[in-house]
Amino acid sequence: MEGEHLKSVSIRLNRRGDRSSQNTSAKDFEAGLVSSGRLSQDYPMKIVWKKGFIRLVLVTGILWMLLILIALLFHIWSCQSSVSFLSAICNKDSKVYTMLDTMGLVSKPHRCPIPVANDPDQIHIPTERTSDKIVKKLLYVMEDEDPRNESQSSPLFGGHQSWSQREESFKLNSTMKVHCGFIRGGGAEMDPVDIKYVKKCKFVVASGIFDGYDVPQQPSNISVRSKKLFCFLMVVDEISLKFMKENVTVKEDKNGGKWVGIWRLVLLKHPPYDEPRRNGKVPKILTHRLFPQAHYSIWIDGKMELIVDPLLILERYLWRGKNTFAIAQHKHHRSIYEEADANKRRKRYARPLIDLHMKIYYYEGMKPWNPMKRTISDVPEGAVIIREHTPMNNLFSCLWFNEVHLFTPRDQLSFGYVVYRLGESFKFFMFPNCEYNSLFVLHPHTREHSSPIEWVKQLDQLKNSNLKESRGGLGLWTPYPGDIASVVLPNVTRTSKAG
Repeated sequence: MEGEHLKSVSIRLNRRGDRSSQNTSAKDFEAGLVSSGRLSQDYPMKIVWKKGFIRLVLVTGILWMLLILIALLFHIWSCQSSVSFLSAICNKDSKVYTMLDTMGLVSKPHRCPIPVANDPDQIHIPTERTSDKIVKKLLYVMEDEDPRNESQSSPLFGGHQSWSQREESFKLNSTMKVHCGFIRGGGAEMDPVDIKYVKKCKFVVASGIFDGYDVPQQPSNISVRSKKLFCFLMVVDEISLKFMKENVTVKEDKNGGKWVGIWRLVLLKHPPYDEPRRNGKVPKILTHRLFPQAHYSIWIDGKMELIVDPLLILERYLWRGKNTFAIAQHKHHRSIYEEADANKRRKRYARPLIDLHMKIYYYEGMKPWNPMKRTISDVPEGAVIIREHTPMNNLFSCLWFNEVHLFTPRDQLSFGYVVYRLGESFKFFMFPNCEYNSLFVLHPHTREHSSPIEWVKQLDQLKNSNLKESRGGLGLWTPYPGDIASVVLPNVTRTSKAG
């Protein structure tokens, strides 16, 4: 018993010894920390500062994100506001607006205020023409040469342009000679009376009606100064002139000129194309060729009634921003491939030929539009075109028309491609579609336009058929010098209900 009692006492003493040694070691460690630079006092402060810094960074980040969110919400609100002051603050040309529009966070108003000047009489007209740094002199091919050496082939209005000539036309030089319509013997001849009249026109408002689909709409809000300064020229074919004589009042002056209100009718004899829509592209795109003395021109489609003074339009879209070419952004589409898809759905031309047109462009490097591109859109609303007739703008118009002549008459598909090929050398102003809708009142056609070629679904339907155009779009039937059979067009995400 005594031995067991001594044993238990020994165990308890050992345990106490262990605890005392642990306490001694802890005290020694604490003493070491104290002796290493007063860490017992500084350490808690460092912890507090570290936590405080992290909290400060987080709070700053949250506040910064809230400020950005508030700024974006204000941007969206100002762009959607009907208050003119707030609407003026919104920059619809900015990358931010483009990004918001792409994300669907801003809706596109049908009409919006145009920041035009109030008084046409106060507008200062530049005395000097804009000079071009690259293209100084532009010449035109006037004689048609058929590369197939078919002596019996008749001249084409746009010429038999070869693929190598087309490629060469995009290489810029100080002096250039390009195809630009009006090949001798190709049609679209003007009456000598009209040729004499348009020689005096330096400022032009131009429009066109073909195949009797419209009647001239009289512009409104035109100042006395603009009536004296501008020539209002309505280009028509013989079918439309006959239709107008039967349905509206056509007056004839002592020199033989024909008038419908303010519009001077300019007759083009012998339409150059089978397709009326393609004929309509002659005065629309080649305005500088029809009216070579013009310094400035405003094109509007035939079914439109202009409601803004043309002098105010030139000041707003050209002179104020030192632009030379202005065109509206398309309401729905930014990519030519989405526009092509809509054209097929709406039966605007033969579907297989639209696909072939797009395959050539895709093969040649034309990518679908994306927010990283330098332009806010690749697709214009071409019913209004505002331009100064400089050599560079005239070249662009020629190249644009050549694409329309070679491929489909859907000029909205070709515009972005020519912009892509000319790159930074061609500068233009693309303004919001809602402003475009504030420039005019749209009137319906007198009848629905339809052409048999628009209903073609298979390429075999056109081969050896009278549905195929004989004078336009021949580039789609000429062997292409590249492998486009293997080209797969990019998928189209339909962003609108158009068609």
